[in-house]
Amino acid sequence: MSAWPWATAALLVALVELVAPGLYLVWIAAGAANTAAATGALGLALETQLLVFAAASLASCTIGFFVYRALARQRPDDPTVNQRGLDLIGAHGTVAEPFRDGRGKVRLGDSVWLAEGPGDLAQGAAIVVTRLRGTTAIVEKA
Repeated sequence: MSAWPWATAALLVALVELVAPGLYLVWIAAGAANTAAATGALGLALETQLLVFAAASLASCTIGFFVYRALARQRPDDPTVNQRGLDLIGAHGTVAEPFRDGRGKVRLGDSVWLAEGPGDLAQGAAIVVTRLRGTTAIVEKA
């Protein structure tokens, strides 16, 4: 068998990986590509080609395991991802609209939030966010 079937198989398997990412097929495609290169360069018999494919696929999958593991370690373990509100706990701001009966609005950074806090707070008073309840900031005087 020539190198072309291996090269075609490598290309098709790589395309399947593009369509359905995360299937780990890119490493099998690398094994098929290495087999195509070895077959083209050395003119290997079919039995040897199959052994080269098995060894190259095993080697590339092993490399892939370590690559994916290293990439997973680089991801930040930030529990506040997609939960912007949790970043607000401990934030300092000011009262944007005066509090009446423990409810009002506060300015945190460049946005205004509904807030609950102690009694009646005057506009411009310094506050700190202690927790969140839905989209309402629970605040106390700073």
